[in-house]
Amino acid sequence: MRPDDSRLCARFVSALPITGAAVSVFGGMVPETSICASDVMAARLDEMQFDLGEGPRWDSASSRLPVHETHVQHSTHQNWPMFGAALKQTEVAALFVYPLSVAALDVGVVELYSLRPGPLSARDNAIAQALASETAWTLLDHLLSMQEAARTTEPRDNAPLSRREIHQATGMVLVQLGSNATEALLVMRAHAFSHDKSLRDVAGDVVERRLVFAA
Repeated sequence: MRPDDSRLCARFVSALPITGAAVSVFGGMVPETSICASDVMAARLDEMQFDLGEGPRWDSASSRLPVHETHVQHSTHQNWPMFGAALKQTEVAALFVYPLSVAALDVGVVELYSLRPGPLSARDNAIAQALASETAWTLLDHLLSMQEAARTTEPRDNAPLSRREIHQATGMVLVQLGSNATEALLVMRAHAFSHDKSLRDVAGDVVERRLVFAA
């Protein structure tokens, strides 16, 4: 996967008062994969959590919510004692982890760290969440492109009726998500892939209101 990897992390570092960033994908669509890390420490933090099987990245992924640890050197880290102990051997002062998700689909996480303790401002938190959302869409698009390229032997349904139904379903989903047509179609494609269905079948479920995507 190469969705201009380094720039995905660089955007967070340039837009926020943080020291480094790392992006990983996981969640069922593909095996755990590190996409980028802005520096050695960002890569190390990501790898330590993967190796130990605990840490804020896992909490954020399971809860689908941001996890902020603003004073890591003075916290007890009861939820992840091994990673907490490892953290105290570094100069990291704060961690901010955001889930990467699109509708009901989990894509991965972005892990941010700072050498200065303290929380992000409300404005910076909003920027981080917006960047995380954009990153999730970018990664999902590339994941689906890779998976669909691997399915070159699968016949494509070119029936005009199915295309009209897909167009109708796309319009319904974009209203449900408050998104645009491109993003709505991407969500349907992702749902089809993750549930081993055709896009036409998913479109039919949407049109018949058996499937509704929540914003």
